Amino acid sequence: MLFRNLAMTDAAPLRLDAATTALVLIDLQQGILAYAKAPRDGAAVLANAAPLAAAFRAARAPVVLVKVGFSADGGDALKAIVDAPNPAGAPPANWMADPAELPPQPGDIHIVKRQWGAFHGTELDLQLRRRGIRTIVLAGIATSIGVE
Repeated sequence: MLFRNLAMTDAAPLRLDAATTALVLIDLQQGILAYAKAPRDGAAVLANAAPLAAAFRAARAPVVLVKVGFSADGGDALKAIVDAPNPAGAPPANWMADPAELPPQPGDIHIVKRQWGAFHGTELDLQLRRRGIRTIVLAGIATSIGVE
């Protein structure tokens, strides 16, 4: 089965093989959505991600939900030198909560990352390879960091 017309432009429809393609959604969680400002805010990203995830699920293609999370003491959080350091203390209670617009479904793959990239130090690569995935569609928040 092939996906049809996932292209968001007037270009030719994008055709992907559902048997070897997975959707990887990055940082679509309550604690991150508020930070999305441009080019799309969190609501706009979710408005696009929800039907995309539904299309993948309908085609029986994997949907991977990647969240960023840390231990209660923050000891496993990335200690990068950046413009604005992480706030002290534990993240808010709803940090890893799923948005109502994109509830997880049975069969979704859940990955927790502890740094900006989703492949380093996680099972993401292993989970995709075991399922024979050769193509991924990446979407999410902080495309200049988390998605890239």
